[in-house]
Amino acid sequence: MTSRLTPDELRTLFLFEALDDEQLAWLAEHGWVEEHPAGLIYAEGEPATRFYVLLSGTVSLSRQVHGDSVETNRTDQRGVYAGAMQAYLGSQVAQVYANTLRALTPTESFVLPAEDFATMMRTWFPIALHLMEGLFFGMRNTQTIVGERERLLALGSLSAGLTHELNNPAAAAVRATAVLRDRVAGMRHKLALIADGRLDGSQLRHLVDLQEEAVKRLAAAPELTPMQTNDAEDALAEWLDARNFTGAWDVAPTLVAGGVDPQWMEQAAETIGAEYLEPAVRWLTYTLDTELLMREIDDSVARISNLVSAAKQYSQLDRAPHQTVDVHDLLKATLVMLNAKIPAGVTVVKEFDRGIPPIPAYAAELNQVWTNLIDNALDAMGDSGTLTLRTGTDDGHVFVDVIDTGPGIDPAVRPRIFEPFFTTKPVGEGTGLGLDISYRIVVNKHHGDIRVDSAPGSTRFRVLLPIDSLAG
Repeated sequence: MTSRLTPDELRTLFLFEALDDEQLAWLAEHGWVEEHPAGLIYAEGEPATRFYVLLSGTVSLSRQVHGDSVETNRTDQRGVYAGAMQAYLGSQVAQVYANTLRALTPTESFVLPAEDFATMMRTWFPIALHLMEGLFFGMRNTQTIVGERERLLALGSLSAGLTHELNNPAAAAVRATAVLRDRVAGMRHKLALIADGRLDGSQLRHLVDLQEEAVKRLAAAPELTPMQTNDAEDALAEWLDARNFTGAWDVAPTLVAGGVDPQWMEQAAETIGAEYLEPAVRWLTYTLDTELLMREIDDSVARISNLVSAAKQYSQLDRAPHQTVDVHDLLKATLVMLNAKIPAGVTVVKEFDRGIPPIPAYAAELNQVWTNLIDNALDAMGDSGTLTLRTGTDDGHVFVDVIDTGPGIDPAVRPRIFEPFFTTKPVGEGTGLGLDISYRIVVNKHHGDIRVDSAPGSTRFRVLLPIDSLAG
């Protein structure tokens, strides 16, 4: 048989003490007393069907935070309440329990069905209800608007960085193309001088052979240190000077870059003859110069292509929202996009486990997570430090660690870093939504987890993503 409280007994609960007799009688009719042994009363995420007011015993409230159950309150105070707290909002929000309620000792509670709690709120406290609805939806809308603003600011910053990265190779290609045009014109002029009848066909054939050999030497030219380069240029310029070559010090750098040395020049001189050495060397210099310029153009265009490819990988504009991805591709694309923001004094270390499997994910949103975490790490370190990106597997999950060598997170603020609008940055420099957005993308959308370990000199954010298909 269901036990009920009388109106006078209900009035002894501080939540109801200001109600009139008619309201108390209504509560007495619609609610009842429930006894609970020590154990679970309801769990976070379950459909919210009841509103509980504690009459006796001790209870605890807890929340799931990054995979751990964190107790938020423990009390034996008569009259405290929990349960379907947002029933008055109806279908405007998901009606699930926002926390977990456990009885630590046998308890008694006054229980009211969620729909009756909603009726009571709408009927008895209409002004208060409007105020609470305004506060609730106002905060939610603000969070949405500020979150979108943060995404736009991040996009603007990334776009500026990408423009900077694209400008360098584009400018190099334009410069090299202009110089190449001059070199080709010079080659035509030198060819006219060489082929004006002073060289017979055999000598011209030898010159063309030398040209081909010079191009091959350029392709195989070893990488020299600055000191080795200076020594090689000095030796070659002195060899040319000794043969009355005009401007030997001007052509030596190009010839050395092409792998030409005095020994090779001796062979060339024997083939061409001392009389035609200077025009032949200048012809070969133009040949090597044009090859070097074309190599520079090729490198610049390849870099532009790689940047565009990274931008497409980052944005995922041409791909399905949900797909199977390699997290390494996403991380590398994010690093390319953020390259302009990485100070010269920050070293980036990639410790990638090449054995991790592809995972199902919302790739563009994961790139936003990497951006937020890396950006925070760079802010923490300032102008110098080490940023480490590490991947691996952990109990059915792929993990991505973002580790910085900054001063660490103050233990006093550590529990709040994932709260919406919480930021340690000065006013105007942070919205406080970066980690909140990252948390919602990883935990709510991917059913993964974000964990934090922090100490002075080492802060690690670990993102865990399920290897199997997303649930729900």
